[in-house]
Amino acid sequence: MPKKIPMRKCVVTGEMKPKKELIRIVRSKEGDVSIDPTGKKAGRGAYITLSKECILLAKKKNTLAHHLKATIDDSIYEQLLQLAEKENGETNES
Repeated sequence: MPKKIPMRKCVVTGEMKPKKELIRIVRSKEGDVSIDPTGKKAGRGAYITLSKECILLAKKKNTLAHHLKATIDDSIYEQLLQLAEKENGETNES
Protein backbone atom coordinates (compact mmCIF):
# COMPACT_ATOMS: atom_id res chain seq x y z
CA MET A 1 0.00 0.00 0.00
CA PRO A 2 1.46 3.40 -0.92
CA LYS A 3 2.46 5.64 1.95
CA LYS A 4 -0.19 8.21 2.79
CA ILE A 5 0.94 11.80 2.27
CA PRO A 6 -0.09 14.01 5.18
CA MET A 7 -2.20 16.85 3.85
CA ARG A 8 -2.75 20.20 5.50
CA LYS A 9 -4.89 23.19 4.63
CA CYS A 10 -3.31 26.55 3.90
CA VAL A 11 -5.06 29.13 6.10
CA VAL A 12 -4.69 31.77 3.38
CA THR A 13 -5.81 29.98 0.20
CA GLY A 14 -7.90 27.24 1.79
CA GLU A 15 -6.15 24.68 -0.45
CA MET A 16 -5.24 21.23 0.75
CA LYS A 17 -1.58 20.54 0.07
CA PRO A 18 1.07 18.05 1.14
CA LYS A 19 2.41 19.08 4.54
CA LYS A 20 5.93 19.41 3.05
CA GLU A 21 4.77 22.27 0.81
CA LEU A 22 3.46 24.30 3.72
CA ILE A 23 5.18 25.97 6.66
CA ARG A 24 3.72 25.83 10.15
CA ILE A 25 3.39 28.91 12.32
CA VAL A 26 2.81 28.06 15.96
CA ARG A 27 1.57 29.94 19.02
CA SER A 28 2.78 28.57 22.32
CA LYS A 29 0.72 28.54 25.53
CA GLU A 30 2.63 31.67 26.55
CA GLY A 31 1.40 33.39 23.42
CA ASP A 32 4.75 33.45 21.60
CA VAL A 33 4.37 33.08 17.86
CA SER A 34 7.17 31.40 15.95
CA ILE A 35 7.89 29.57 12.71
CA ASP A 36 7.98 25.82 13.17
CA PRO A 37 9.95 24.23 10.31
CA THR A 38 9.80 20.77 11.92
CA GLY A 39 6.04 20.91 12.46
CA LYS A 40 6.52 19.38 15.90
CA LYS A 41 6.38 22.28 18.34
CA ALA A 42 3.62 22.24 20.92
CA GLY A 43 0.91 24.84 20.55
CA ARG A 44 -1.73 26.07 18.17
CA GLY A 45 -0.53 25.77 14.60
CA ALA A 46 -1.55 27.30 11.31
CA TYR A 47 -0.18 26.19 7.96
CA ILE A 48 0.65 28.59 5.17
CA THR A 49 1.84 28.03 1.60
CA LEU A 50 5.48 29.03 1.28
CA SER A 51 5.06 31.58 -1.49
CA LYS A 52 5.60 35.31 -1.50
CA GLU A 53 2.06 36.04 -2.71
CA CYS A 54 0.52 33.90 -0.01
CA ILE A 55 2.64 35.37 2.79
CA LEU A 56 1.94 38.95 1.71
CA LEU A 57 -1.77 38.19 1.46
CA ALA A 58 -1.73 36.67 4.96
CA LYS A 59 -0.06 39.82 6.24
CA LYS A 60 -2.51 42.11 4.47
CA LYS A 61 -5.59 40.22 5.64
CA ASN A 62 -4.15 39.42 9.08
CA THR A 63 -5.03 35.76 8.46
CA LEU A 64 -2.42 34.30 10.81
CA ALA A 65 -3.35 36.61 13.68
CA HIS A 66 -6.98 35.58 13.21
CA HIS A 67 -6.22 31.84 13.15
CA LEU A 68 -3.73 31.85 16.01
CA LYS A 69 -5.61 34.47 18.03
CA ALA A 70 -2.32 36.26 18.62
CA THR A 71 -0.48 39.31 17.41
CA ILE A 72 1.89 38.42 14.58
CA ASP A 73 5.11 40.39 14.64
CA ASP A 74 6.38 41.77 11.33
CA SER A 75 9.59 39.83 11.87
CA ILE A 76 7.62 36.58 11.45
CA TYR A 77 6.52 37.73 7.99
CA GLU A 78 10.09 38.79 7.18
CA GLN A 79 11.37 35.32 8.13
CA LEU A 80 8.61 33.67 6.10
CA LEU A 81 9.48 35.73 3.03
CA GLN A 82 13.14 34.79 3.41
CA LEU A 83 12.20 31.12 3.68
CA ALA A 84 9.97 31.40 0.61
CA GLU A 85 12.81 32.95 -1.37
CA LYS A 86 15.22 30.17 -0.36
CA GLU A 87 12.61 27.52 -1.10
CA ASN A 88 11.66 28.91 -4.49
CA GLY A 89 15.14 30.05 -5.46
CA GLU A 90 14.03 33.66 -5.73
CA THR A 91 16.47 36.43 -4.99
CA ASN A 92 15.86 40.08 -4.30
CA GLU A 93 18.75 41.32 -6.41
CA SER A 94 17.54 44.05 -8.71
